[in-house]
Amino acid sequence: MNVQKVGEQIAALRKRKGLTQADLGDRLGVTFQAVSKWERGETLPDTAILVDLADVLETTVDFILSGGERVLAYRSKTTVSDIQEGLRCLEQMGIRLGKENLIYRHAIRGINEGMNTDIEDAFSDDYVFECFTAEALLQNLMSGAYVDPTDVKLHFSCEHFRDIVLECCEKHGIK
Repeated sequence: MNVQKVGEQIAALRKRKGLTQADLGDRLGVTFQAVSKWERGETLPDTAILVDLADVLETTVDFILSGGERVLAYRSKTTVSDIQEGLRCLEQMGIRLGKENLIYRHAIRGINEGMNTDIEDAFSDDYVFECFTAEALLQNLMSGAYVDPTDVKLHFSCEHFRDIVLECCEKHGIK
């Protein structure tokens, strides 16, 4: 592990978030001097705060400790088509079971309450469907999945959603 690269990675991620060393230190319960030492490559963050550091910087521990280069294998691989098919399966559940079926209603209610939204809007509105596709991809990326950026570029018609997913890919070392 290259301590200097780790420090540079922490500094770059902190700056991207618009945080000062003091801000980051406050969020983690350490001094700004500790953050400064990390960023200069003099010391590494204590293992007890690495997960919190990754959360604050919206990345993964391995992405920080690798100095920005992905070193761990991805937990899974997904495609935009897989995600879209999964969403369509939910729609099919409503068609096949009936929209008033308790199983379907509870599944929909759980999604709607958990995401503060209405998933059924996605079944009739391409823009909303693409929004849910992007959200599902983001969740998979944050869980350690690999998504091919070329696949993302090919399947999104809305530049906004495409760019958000591609930015998340980059944050997770996928280029």
